[in-house]
Amino acid sequence: MIPAPTVQTPAGGAPRARGRRSRIVVLVVALGMIGTVLAVSALRRAAEDRFDQALEQRTTMVARTLTAEMRRYTTSLLDLAAAVGAQGQLSKPEFEAITAATDRQRLPGATGVALVVPATAAEVPRVQTQWRRAGSPDLRLQPAPEHTSEHLFVVLNRAIDGSGSSSGQDLAAAPEAAAALSQAREGHQVAISASYRLLQDAAVPQEAQQLGFALAAPVYSTSPSASDAGQFRGWMVMALRGGDFLQDAISRIAGETVAVTLSDASNGVATPVGRRLPNAAIDESRPARTLPIPVPQRTWQVTVAPTDRVLAGTALHLDVVAALIGTLITALLAALTGTVVSSRDRALRRVDAATAALRDDINRREAVEQQLRRREEELVGFAGVVAHDLRSPLARITGYADFLREEAAPRLEPEHREFLERLYGGAQRMQSLIDDLLNYATADNRTLRRTEVDLNRLVADVIRDRVGGTGGQQPTIVVGPLPTVDGDPVLLRQVVDNLVGNALKYTPAGQQPCLEITGTALEAGGWCIEVADRGIGIPAAQRATVFDPFIRADGSQPYHGTGLGLAIVHRIIERHGGEVGVRENPGGGSRFWFTVPATPPDEQSTATAERTGAAR
Repeated sequence: MIPAPTVQTPAGGAPRARGRRSRIVVLVVALGMIGTVLAVSALRRAAEDRFDQALEQRTTMVARTLTAEMRRYTTSLLDLAAAVGAQGQLSKPEFEAITAATDRQRLPGATGVALVVPATAAEVPRVQTQWRRAGSPDLRLQPAPEHTSEHLFVVLNRAIDGSGSSSGQDLAAAPEAAAALSQAREGHQVAISASYRLLQDAAVPQEAQQLGFALAAPVYSTSPSASDAGQFRGWMVMALRGGDFLQDAISRIAGETVAVTLSDASNGVATPVGRRLPNAAIDESRPARTLPIPVPQRTWQVTVAPTDRVLAGTALHLDVVAALIGTLITALLAALTGTVVSSRDRALRRVDAATAALRDDINRREAVEQQLRRREEELVGFAGVVAHDLRSPLARITGYADFLREEAAPRLEPEHREFLERLYGGAQRMQSLIDDLLNYATADNRTLRRTEVDLNRLVADVIRDRVGGTGGQQPTIVVGPLPTVDGDPVLLRQVVDNLVGNALKYTPAGQQPCLEITGTALEAGGWCIEVADRGIGIPAAQRATVFDPFIRADGSQPYHGTGLGLAIVHRIIERHGGEVGVRENPGGGSRFWFTVPATPPDEQSTATAERTGAAR
């Protein structure tokens, strides 16, 4: 034992201790007050930061909401374009059925959806006749007079906001909409226009008009039965008023806390698309936040300006509260510090004594552990030496006993012949025990000689040696396709031989042995080999310990065995970097399994496994 250190208090120690306690208390009070001042200052700065964080959070929420809404509108328009393109012969009733679900509740801010087709000046009569026959007998195309090259006619229309039909209008009269249609056709995807006054709002008083924009999706014929299969049919166009769109999209999120302006910055200059102003006053002392909004083939941005209600109801005097709490905590700490410091020396003495005792205990445990490892190594070596040295005299005993059974048995009395058979049987069992001891002692430190091992051939050799040429009832053995693995062929043969031997041996008397050997590839690489039997089985409580040396499961006592076969299997598979186990075989018996990795473990892993095995 390492003696615990002793602490001696020198003369005059008590006054010095009291002086030390006073200095520590003063230091605690000073630190507490400094911390309180710093906390008050930090809270005052945090009051400013909270406003910035609240505005930043609100700006992010508005931007995400507008992005999601624009994505939803785009998806809805693409769905409508796909449905129109899938019609073999589009008519007005079919168009109305396709667009029946579009309404103000689903698409707030939208004025309507329409099918737009291109036509030159010479094609106007033909296009008008075609769509009148398709269910619009009152359709009258109205070419824009200033556009003589290509017109963009609304031939089918569904109004959402109740503003009336726009059928027959020529979108070429709106350069912004015409540019978006051209961009959608060239890019084969949805395009959005620059902001402009919608054509259907021409009759609305100027003070009530809003800037709007249009979404355009190209329509291609996808019906195999259509005469224009695979060709361009036109565009599905959705017109929206910017202010209505913004109000419906973000009113619940923005509330009275922020003012929101949506702008088109595609040309480098922010052009307003829509604006939402709350009833609260805008805080001009705070800068507005601006974030980009992804829209089809253009660059938009949203600007969020704070109002005086961004932090309404949250203006608590946290700095005053912090000052009071800090002062109270400082007083408590000053009172507690005196008590704590006075017991510090006693606690340190106890810690020193406990540390010394713990260090001594650790040293003792390490010494015992090293001694146990040496004893285990000595026992393994002793078992190997004993097993090796006993094999020679036992072989002579077995040989002489076998010679007497063949040559002298006819001349012996029956009682003497029974004694001779017992002698020969005991020598055989002793030989089996010595072989198992020697195999167990060498399985952990024998050098692995790795090579490619064909398990199909190895299993066939084991089965031929186990059952070939024997009389009586032959076992039923089913062998599935087995892989070629990397390993020591001698040790792997010993594994298979032990498992097959156990499967044949532990079969109830009078029952035909049944054996199945299969291999399965593992997801992580390598193979799992299973040996299933219909024997006496292993109780569930003993499956975890059956691979320990000299352990035999309940029910195996009537059968000859040393209790080392499965321990040898465990050591060999562990040397190969695999695992071994057993589980119940449905219908009776056991399913023994072991794994062989796809690639051999590196030298470091092998060395570690060998050291672990030696320590065992």
